[in-house]
Amino acid sequence: MIEIKKSKCADTRTCDYDKVSKETLLANSKQHIEDVSRGFSFFIDKMWDASFLHDYTKIKNIDEFYTDFKTGFASRDWCVMHQQKERHHFKNADYVQDDVNLIDIIEMIIDGVMAGLARSGEYKKEDIPDSLLRKAFDNTIELLLKEVQVKEE
Repeated sequence: MIEIKKSKCADTRTCDYDKVSKETLLANSKQHIEDVSRGFSFFIDKMWDASFLHDYTKIKNIDEFYTDFKTGFASRDWCVMHQQKERHHFKNADYVQDDVNLIDIIEMIIDGVMAGLARSGEYKKEDIPDSLLRKAFDNTIELLLKEVQVKEE
């Protein structure tokens, strides 16, 4: 849980700016910067977790992966399972997680660039529907909102 304190004095939309001292404005601004830093830390931790879990089904299910691989993916049992379980696959709308978020989108981008450059020497751009980006955007906001608790002073 990310705990932040109420801070109404660093924005003219939420306070009577004629009654706020420079010292109070500075303190509230520093507090806001620290709060934003805590939000970044939350997402950095989530991205760190995603980096360690990336393509875990290739390791955990290596026998099934190898079986599909040896058929040139004509056999697709592992491939289907991989797309269902790995959050960063969006080619098939059936495999998109209901709670898809921007961390999943970033993972897909990193995966595509790293795989493309390492395997063929070039990145093949993948299209993502605007509706998927909107859903990921909204879900990312919800993810953070659930994590933040505002404490009264």
